Amino acid sequence: MNNSNKIILDLCGGTGAWSKPYKDNGYDVRLITLPDNDVRTYIPPQYVYGILAAPPCQMFSFCRTSPKNPRDLRMAMETVYACLKIIWECQYDVSKLSIACKKTTLKFWALENPYFGLLKNFIGKSAFVFDPWEFGDMYKKRTALWGNFNEPHKLYKNENGRMKKFDRLLLYKLKDLRKPVNEFGLIENRQELRSITPPRFAQAFCEANK
Repeated sequence: MNNSNKIILDLCGGTGAWSKPYKDNGYDVRLITLPDNDVRTYIPPQYVYGILAAPPCQMFSFCRTSPKNPRDLRMAMETVYACLKIIWECQYDVSKLSIACKKTTLKFWALENPYFGLLKNFIGKSAFVFDPWEFGDMYKKRTALWGNFNEPHKLYKNENGRMKKFDRLLLYKLKDLRKPVNEFGLIENRQELRSITPPRFAQAFCEANK
């Protein structure tokens, strides 16, 4: 089975940064994100190979210190539930395997959200926790992954004083808020830039889950 036959669903993927290494390697990547696609109404195809899910974290994150609207966990969980429902649906695909099979056709799945947040109250303890700097993306954003996947290899175990320097550079880049800062287009603020999946982590995850 070559990569072009391997379907990767990128749920709530935004720019598609997490699935980009798969797309670059010839996988059949399908970005299911607003405004063109809504995970709450999406019906997955058969024999999906892998799923990446990044439901919006604004309602779950502890960093939500000055919101315009009150925290609405019920509304936020609708999207999380929709992602999980798609994952479960893809787990039912066993018809191409033996009758006594012990695996489903879904090779891996992962769901991402902030480590310092409320999502764990609903779906339990995460399987993997990382900071972008541990993979060479030089900033801090403690992130949790739930799912069934091979753990990506971390490159760094300590900070060596690099984080504060990177954050200053990041703020400098965003001084002109309408300046394109990456290949995906215009980034309007620092929070939006930090919400994009760090590229070196994405590459490491792809290498561990091919």
